[in-house]
Amino acid sequence: MTILVAYASKHGATQQIAERIADRLTSAGQPAEARPAREAGEVSGYDAFVIGGAAYMGHWLKEVTEFVHRNRAILASRPVWLFSSGPLGTEETDAKGANLREAAEPKEFAELVAIIGPHDHRVFFGALDPGTLTFGERTIRKLPAARQIMPEGDFRDWAEIEAWADTIAHELAQSSAPH
Repeated sequence: MTILVAYASKHGATQQIAERIADRLTSAGQPAEARPAREAGEVSGYDAFVIGGAAYMGHWLKEVTEFVHRNRAILASRPVWLFSSGPLGTEETDAKGANLREAAEPKEFAELVAIIGPHDHRVFFGALDPGTLTFGERTIRKLPAARQIMPEGDFRDWAEIEAWADTIAHELAQSSAPH
């Protein structure tokens, strides 16, 4: 069984999550490779998929959404897991008690879940390295309110990401085991 971990990453944090998931799956005996969604090419040779994208302003990056739409027939017929990265910080809830992961879930998730039926979908905290930002992003980040919602740092919980990858590997092993 070969797994494609397809991703779209704007500044590299989501790419690193995808690569960690692929490494963890491979270590667990489920060969996987991480590739940018826009460079994935023909995907019919893969047995399962983990698809992830960075979320900005409530939306997944366009190339990962297009990847899902372009390959929806294959994805709907195989095991799929979705993940998103994006919220920054360490708090699970905001001052009003709203769940930040739920609030950060890309608007596209509901539609994608309906058309491909993934086994699971997760939102992971992301990372912000000011050195990777575009001029426009640096300009926006200078606003006092933006600094609060765009704090600098790496907020990814690698143990959580690895545990999720282990769960995927376990599910795949169970589904391919003789009954």
